[in-house]
Amino acid sequence: MMFQPLKAKVDPPNYEFKLESLDVFLPEKKIGDLEPKFGKGELVHEINKLRTHKFKLTEKRYIIQVIVQENEGTIHDMFTRLPSYFLHDVFLQSLVNKLGKQTSYKKIGEEAYYTWINNNVKHVYSAACTITCFPIFYAVEPTESKAPTLLLQMRKASVGK
Repeated sequence: MMFQPLKAKVDPPNYEFKLESLDVFLPEKKIGDLEPKFGKGELVHEINKLRTHKFKLTEKRYIIQVIVQENEGTIHDMFTRLPSYFLHDVFLQSLVNKLGKQTSYKKIGEEAYYTWINNNVKHVYSAACTITCFPIFYAVEPTESKAPTLLLQMRKASVGK
């Protein structure tokens, strides 16, 4: 019996993901620009003039929920949990290609936090490793903010303060 070699290409689950697809959710973008592609979005919360919306970024291989806070039609900050099946190395390399070397890196236990500060905007990416490494979240916020950012709200919720 003769065996034929298999010719198969194995691609990581996030090989089709483009970091640029999140650009429309970045601070200073207009919330109205999201509606043609993502719909109106779900209004999750509203305090004073800050409104929190949830959008679904849907592609062939993934669905990512993106949460944005807006003030009078302008996006203030964004937060998204990333699919755990995305490969950390691929996502991190996409960030490095776009933003350059990170400004800071911090490791707490098995979780790592990467931070970039560019043009008064802070990008925060978190990943963890068990048997393999996987992304947890990505957040973008202004470096100077008087309003509580989504990332700060998530941190407070996780520690119960």
